[in-house]
Amino acid sequence: MEQILRFEAHAFGRPYHAARVRIPVRARDTELHTHADFHEFMGVVSGSGEHLLTTGVEQLRAGDVVLVRPSDRHAVRGSAPDGLEFVNVAFPSSIWQGFLDLTRTGSWTSRGPISFHQPGAVPVFERALDRFQDDPTTYDLLRFWIDLLDLLAPGDPGDPGVPDWLAKACTAMRAEDNLRGGVPRLLELAGVSAAHLSRSMRAAYGITPTAFVTDLRLEHAASLLAATSTTIAAIATRCGFSSQSYFTRCFTTAHALTPSEFRHRSQRAFVP
Repeated sequence: MEQILRFEAHAFGRPYHAARVRIPVRARDTELHTHADFHEFMGVVSGSGEHLLTTGVEQLRAGDVVLVRPSDRHAVRGSAPDGLEFVNVAFPSSIWQGFLDLTRTGSWTSRGPISFHQPGAVPVFERALDRFQDDPTTYDLLRFWIDLLDLLAPGDPGDPGVPDWLAKACTAMRAEDNLRGGVPRLLELAGVSAAHLSRSMRAAYGITPTAFVTDLRLEHAASLLAATSTTIAAIATRCGFSSQSYFTRCFTTAHALTPSEFRHRSQRAFVP
């Protein structure tokens, strides 16, 4: 049965999750899975293996870097003689898209898992893993992206399919004051009609304005639950939800945990 993985099941309020994965030759393939709400970069450190996709099989070798998106169903297996070792770095899709919008690096949404061969990227993954062991910050995630993209796509002119006005409006929506304003505030920032905004967001990001705002609100709520003692009712208000009960329904659907359960598990995750 295919697994659907959620970011907070592993990160518990941290800005990213990193792990070293070793798959011996005789081990079973990892479970076929998709990501509900996160992207991940895989950096192959040593050995060789196969990336199993619904579109076919891609060979993996030391120095390969793969970006896997939520829509990509995949699994991994090790190959003889040494199996496969890689570091994977996972992060919320909404934050990744905001980074691409802000830096005009391109949305990278037009094709399947995106692969590069860049042995120089291995130390970048190792540094991200080291930082993850010591209470990582969003700054550490940004450093990982910047260092990695400098190697993978220097001089990338950005995605011409994302208009500047849309990228700027989406980035501005991350401010809490704007987030509370919801889609009407996004429309003000964009300065276009509701129909034009909807068409443009679907074309650029494959998402509706309402879904985009809800994702940002839930992302901000998760950070507040993990890092503050603010009441759940106050968090719902700060993030722009019309009521605590509606916020609880949306959050539980997205994370498979109630806000209270999420807070308990995320704050426990920081206890050594």
